[in-house]
Amino acid sequence: MEKSDDRVTISGLDIPFWDLVWFMVKLALASIPALFIIYFIFMLIGMVFGGFFHMFMMPPAM
Repeated sequence: MEKSDDRVTISGLDIPFWDLVWFMVKLALASIPALFIIYFIFMLIGMVFGGFFHMFMMPPAM
């Protein structure tokens, strides 16, 4: 396999302002379900580890 020395240089982007605003709005709206999914995953991990550590921290039964 030959090594390629092709390089790409980006000198500037010509994006209209309102297209960029619309892209940012769509990005913000798409992040809401992603945050719910991430929260649910961390909640499950917290429940597992919380229950696991609680098992060792319980006071002895009388």
